[in-house]
Amino acid sequence: MYKQRVTQTLTVLAAAGLLAACGSESGSGDGGSDKAGAGNAGSGKGGSASSLTGVRWNVDSLTVDGKKKSAPNGAYVKFGGKGSAGGNFGCNGYGAKVSVKGDTVDFEPGPHTEIACDALDFEKSLARAMDGKLKADVDDERLTLTTAGGDRIALSAEAGAPLKGTEWTVTSVGTGSTSTSLPKALNDKIKLTFTKDGKVRGNLGCNDVSAAATAADGKIALGQPRATRKMCPGDVMPTERALMKLFGGKAGYELDHRTLTLTAPDGKTTAKAQAPAA
Repeated sequence: MYKQRVTQTLTVLAAAGLLAACGSESGSGDGGSDKAGAGNAGSGKGGSASSLTGVRWNVDSLTVDGKKKSAPNGAYVKFGGKGSAGGNFGCNGYGAKVSVKGDTVDFEPGPHTEIACDALDFEKSLARAMDGKLKADVDDERLTLTTAGGDRIALSAEAGAPLKGTEWTVTSVGTGSTSTSLPKALNDKIKLTFTKDGKVRGNLGCNDVSAAATAADGKIALGQPRATRKMCPGDVMPTERALMKLFGGKAGYELDHRTLTLTAPDGKTTAKAQAPAA
């Protein structure tokens, strides 16, 4: 289990800001798929900005001095469209400046978090490998980055979750930029699914809810909700009331790979939700 020790708060905040900048996108006009899907990875040998950008590349393994090590769950890199990249070494998040010329990717390390965890040895090796110029080979949904010394990072593309048809599990509800974790009794219980027939259905933790839902231009027009009226525990109701603010107007939405952020029409109440593991 990780020992949550953050040694440089400013570094953490800087990394969070950079990662958000390079990893998120607004909803598409039809509420369809996340553009960070594996289908954008391209095919054929060689790297290019177009074949790398917008795809979440999960790190599968790292080979250093001929010794191959499997990557911990959660290690990935995502290339932004404006010379940036971000991701996770397996425990710690990071940002970087990148340039892609032909089949060469040049990494300039940026801010990163400093959390003590079991994967630190792997993280340090991966960080060293992702510093400087690497040769990129893209083959369908596989990416290999090779250092000048012959060390190799093997990665594979992971599809993002589409807005429609995904069962989204709400993980936090907040106001403005402040997110609040859900009460323990609501963990994994609040579900929302946007259907292709223009509706949203789900459960707010106690009561079922449904409404019309039309996505366009980064907004979802959510109609007046129809909800059951069950007697619910006292610690559940504040969350349900907050989520009800999403309905009855145009809510903003943003897809970041497998994370959905909804913002109520008042611009204040926000909810974050996760897609099931791929």
